[in-house]
Amino acid sequence: MRAKDAVGRYGEKVAAAFLIERGWRVLDRNWRGPSGELDIVALDGDVLVVVEVKTRTGDGFGHPAEAVTPAKLGRLRRLAGQWLASHEVHPRGVRIDVLAVRAGGSGAARVEHLVGVQ
Repeated sequence: MRAKDAVGRYGEKVAAAFLIERGWRVLDRNWRGPSGELDIVALDGDVLVVVEVKTRTGDGFGHPAEAVTPAKLGRLRRLAGQWLASHEVHPRGVRIDVLAVRAGGSGAARVEHLVGVQ
């Protein structure tokens, strides 16, 4: 596994634990559809949330959330629809969140939760 992939997997593990600690129900991780992959699909109450996880070990490439472009958001919306079409889940609403994970250095990873990214 490449170092970049290992960092990404670590960030997704941290993100899932972060959500579960807050009472969310994780329904799917690394779900693959025709248009790509969803990192995490979870329920925040009765709202389905597609969570894009971006992990960085430093600031050399900017804030992790900067990697979520308008094109990426469009792909996540399409994937959310594909996920819903293939599962028996009927949420009150759907939204896209970004979890920016900063790993590296000493101490625990820091998580920033951006709710309802548009």
